[in-house]
Amino acid sequence: MEKNWIKIFASTDFYQSEIVKQVLCEHQIDAVLLNKQASSHRDFGDVEVYIHQQDFSNAIELMILNQI
Repeated sequence: MEKNWIKIFASTDFYQSEIVKQVLCEHQIDAVLLNKQASSHRDFGDVEVYIHQQDFSNAIELMILNQI
């Protein structure tokens, strides 16, 4: 992964992480998912959402306003 990406959210629920990513993308914040779940058993590992470091404060504000 490139430099200056930071993890802003992690969940064992893929859909919850996808919702966070979509909310951020709708507000012009680049976000990517990194799926670290075991392929054979979904209870182990997280699906993480990463953003650029300079977007951190805007992303946190959006997540709070949207109660994510």
